[in-house]
Amino acid sequence: MVSTDRLLAFAALSALIVVVPGPSVLFVIGRALALGRRAALTTVLGNTSGACVLVGAVALGVGPVVERSVVAFTVLKLAGAAYLVHLGVRAWRDRGSLRAALAVPAAAREDRRTFWEGFTVGVTNPKTIVFFTAVLPQFVDRGAGAAAGQLLLLGLVFNVIAVACDSVWGLLAATARSWFAGSPRRLSAVGGAGGLTMIGLGVTVAATGREG
Repeated sequence: MVSTDRLLAFAALSALIVVVPGPSVLFVIGRALALGRRAALTTVLGNTSGACVLVGAVALGVGPVVERSVVAFTVLKLAGAAYLVHLGVRAWRDRGSLRAALAVPAAAREDRRTFWEGFTVGVTNPKTIVFFTAVLPQFVDRGAGAAAGQLLLLGLVFNVIAVACDSVWGLLAATARSWFAGSPRRLSAVGGAGGLTMIGLGVTVAATGREG
């Protein structure tokens, strides 16, 4: 399996990649500002599940195909970008109804839909795709065998770090949101800001080259 030195080096590199806000982090922040702590953490779980699918794809050999194919990479990237813009437009349109949403019991906040929104963003995140296909395989010790198992282990390390970091971002954003909840105007403004953030993020992802 993966040696301790390789594992620690990969963990350090993963932490550096994760700390820099990318599509998933910015999406979590947007969800936290628009819908609060519960939605932010549900989104984190969705994002991570999407990233786990990417790890599985890389372990099975699908990732390198996407990395080498301009068409495949572009289609996946644009699909994720379009989805982000769609969610941003919806958040902007519904910004005036956020105050009413605060009164809805937590169990009725459509956690399932929030989860799948996060999953879609996570599985189409260009930064994660490039990292998993171009960087992750470099830490596999081919001589040790069980390359697929090593890839899965490294992917698990990355996702554990991502969950911790993304959750912190989401909780911080949700805490700031509580101040806005005291005023309908402030709450509407933060909902609109979350929507605009996602729209801008979608445009940025669409314009991002293969460097991620």
